Amino acid sequence: MGDERVESGWRGRLQALVEHRRTQRVITLLIVVNAVTLGLETSSRAMEAAGPLLLALDRAILSVFVLELTAKMLVYGRRFPRDPWNVFDFIVVGIALVPATGNLSVLRALRVLRVLRLISAVPSMRRVVGALLAAIPGMGSIVALLSLLYYVFSVMATKLFAASFPEWFGTIGASAYSLFQIMTLESWSMGIVRPVMEVYPLAWAFFVPFILMTSFTVLNLFIGIIVDAMQAGQQAELEAEREQAHADAETILGEVRALRREVAELREDRRG
Repeated sequence: MGDERVESGWRGRLQALVEHRRTQRVITLLIVVNAVTLGLETSSRAMEAAGPLLLALDRAILSVFVLELTAKMLVYGRRFPRDPWNVFDFIVVGIALVPATGNLSVLRALRVLRVLRLISAVPSMRRVVGALLAAIPGMGSIVALLSLLYYVFSVMATKLFAASFPEWFGTIGASAYSLFQIMTLESWSMGIVRPVMEVYPLAWAFFVPFILMTSFTVLNLFIGIIVDAMQAGQQAELEAEREQAHADAETILGEVRALRREVAELREDRRG
């Protein structure tokens, strides 16, 4: 029993250290610094000026990350993999520990993905990510609709324009890529549509409805679903905060009533 109490106290102190706000801030700062050093390692000028320093700093930060993960695994035990961010950190750090030899050296570049942990530290980012995840099911029908439109318009474009513009509309795949460029409005007029209209003057009757249905309608549906998911998530957070505040108020009121009863009992005892 004594050993268990010592172990529990040791784990409690380690957990308090790991979960301390100052520790989290230091880890977040190191994540940002590590992302910057990884970026500087891609610069030949920076490596010539301070290459050994950057590599040493990278190894030191990686050691801190390993110690952090080890401490979390000791503290949380079986609960460690239940947090997706812990699993993500474990994978990224494990990739960073792979020897930088041969083809496996490219995996070390994935260490910069650890900067995504900043999402969990910024509430507004968490809400955006939560809204995107919540909006994924609703996006399925829109993706299906957009895919159907792409297929229909790709087949039509291939049949209409393949003979004169095989590089843009020679196959369904080429037509789909060209239509994707048109949908993004990237050089769609001068780059594709106007050259096509020089050969097919009525081609605008094909491209304009496509742009209206994709760029100005279907894509706005994506935005609408994401905004709705964000509002729903924010509303759920507000409801949870209200319920927690109500529960805290009920707890405080219960404690106040208990204190008042104790005070009343003490007064009665003194009178008796």
